[in-house]
Amino acid sequence: MAISTALWSFALVVGLLTLTPGLDTALVLRTSALGRRKRALGVVLGIQSGTLAWGALTSLGVTALLTASHMAYEALRYAGAAYLLWMGGRLIVDTLRGRHTEEEEQGSEARAAGPHGTDSLTAGWRQGALTNLLNPKMGVFYVAVLPQFIPAGAPHFATGLLLTGVHIALGLLWSALLIAFAQALRGWLQRPQARRLLDRITGTVITGFGLRLALGD
Repeated sequence: MAISTALWSFALVVGLLTLTPGLDTALVLRTSALGRRKRALGVVLGIQSGTLAWGALTSLGVTALLTASHMAYEALRYAGAAYLLWMGGRLIVDTLRGRHTEEEEQGSEARAAGPHGTDSLTAGWRQGALTNLLNPKMGVFYVAVLPQFIPAGAPHFATGLLLTGVHIALGLLWSALLIAFAQALRGWLQRPQARRLLDRITGTVITGFGLRLALGD
């Protein structure tokens, strides 16, 4: 299989994966829709940094240890589940406490920051990276799929990074479309009731992913 063929084939697989609604989509939409431009960009970059790390580690053969060691996989799985349950639960609890109503009274500066931190690129990157890196299914996906698209005789590490770059490029393009869509909803989301609804939906989605990860589904 030629490298060009491998790139197109891998792009099709990860393209379908990227378009499938999931945790990354929920995070990007929610952060951007609330007007946190820097934080939304940070979330996107953090997610893609995690993807790059998984791709590089897989190309080096390191992530094979994740599938070989049941203890390592379980430790990462429970850590990821705990993080998602904490993040999703906090979103839901804060809407029940009426934090958005308080935020509305504090003015536009507070609205730009929102609960759980300021409109910070670094904070967004940390959130996106942790969400990605604490998901062992990303590692298992790369271990199972990436080597199949590396042609025989091709440099393993360089080709693995090239394929990962395709995944990242598609992820960045899809995230840009999500952010543009979310920005169009900002007028509606200025209403406190709409923002509470968005956070409850996002919190429920994140909590659901955390439960699925904890239960091993």
